[in-house]
Amino acid sequence: MIATQSVEERVAPLAARIAAREGCELVHCEYVNHAGGWILRLYIDRLDGVTIDDCSAVSRQLSTLLDVEDIIPHAYRLEVSSPGLDRPLHSAADYQRYAGERIKIKTTAAVRGRRRFTGTLEKLEDGVVTVTDEGGQRFEIPLDRVRSARLDPQF
Repeated sequence: MIATQSVEERVAPLAARIAAREGCELVHCEYVNHAGGWILRLYIDRLDGVTIDDCSAVSRQLSTLLDVEDIIPHAYRLEVSSPGLDRPLHSAADYQRYAGERIKIKTTAAVRGRRRFTGTLEKLEDGVVTVTDEGGQRFEIPLDRVRSARLDPQF
C-alpha cells in the first residue's frame, strides 16, 4: 500500500466491496476531524432504499476489517448511513445518474454573477455541469468550481 494514500483512498475500496456484498453501493467516504475527534463517515445506498440493518451490517464488517488491517492508527468513530433524499453528488457518475432531477449547486467562484443555483440537472459533459432554472435560464458551471451539489427533492 502506498503510504501517501489518504484514509479515504485506502478505506473506500474495502468499504465498497463490503457494501456490494450487502447489496448496497458505497456512495461516499470521508474522514474528518470534528469537534476534536476523528470520524470515518460512509454513505451507502441501494435502489430500494437503505435500512438500518444494511448500515449495521456494513459497519460491523468494516469495523472488523479495519481493526485487522490497522489502517487508522488512532481512535476514530465509524458512521455508516444513507445519503438521504437530498444526497450529495460527488462523482461524474452521480451527475449522469441524476440527470433530469432537481439539484442545488454552490460554487467556489461566481458563474455569471451567481454562486448558488437551483434547477434541473441537464447533463455533465466535458467537465461542465448544465443546469436549467425554473425560469428556463440555462447555466453552464465548470465542475472544478462546484463546491457542493445535492439533490433537491420537491414534495
